[in-house]
Amino acid sequence: MVVRDAFVDLVLGGRCAGCERPGVTLCGGCRRLLTGLTPFRHWPDPRPPGLAPPTAAAPYAGELRNLVLAHKEHARYALAAPLGRLLADVVRTALGDRRAAWLCPVPSSRATVRRRGHDPLGRMTRAAVRSLRRQGIDARAAFALRVVRRPDDQAGLSAERRTANLDGAFGLRSRWAETLSGQPVLLVDDVITTGSTLSEAGRALESGGIRVLGCAVLAATARRAASGS
Repeated sequence: MVVRDAFVDLVLGGRCAGCERPGVTLCGGCRRLLTGLTPFRHWPDPRPPGLAPPTAAAPYAGELRNLVLAHKEHARYALAAPLGRLLADVVRTALGDRRAAWLCPVPSSRATVRRRGHDPLGRMTRAAVRSLRRQGIDARAAFALRVVRRPDDQAGLSAERRTANLDGAFGLRSRWAETLSGQPVLLVDDVITTGSTLSEAGRALESGGIRVLGCAVLAATARRAASGS
């Protein structure tokens, strides 16, 4: 897939997915941006019940927003590796002194994966695992959740309506219950808005006796207040 991106850049005249500068999929400036971010603790306001402590790399704005959307909605596959490395930075911050973790991505429905033509969060999670293992952290991907009820579109819903809309949306794949029991588990996603998706995903894991240490996301919507605590 990365070869296809390179071919498109060469033949059609590529533009950076972050800033639209002519050239390659990710220019030097945007690449440096991704490596220069400092992850921070981010609590949505209001905080949904049961949400494990969330850590984000940056606000969901500017070049980072463009990169997330380009990878997710426009299948710019070459972005999976740099975004995965950024996710790994967030995971390291969320883990603190721990040197091992299972990364559990929030699942998309099969219909959404078909529409996009790929599973962007799964791709980034695998890239993050590779990056963490190169840094000596025993990271592994756990595709332990599945969509059991497809919720309505979340756009424009209040925090309360998002929570109600997602109730019972995710289920635990039973074969993972024993594997993840007593293990350090982080939920991962690309963006946190109200936190209702991550809260419901965490509830599904904990229904199987799996404790969630925290959540690691690439970006947090700017309209929600960030906190250093």
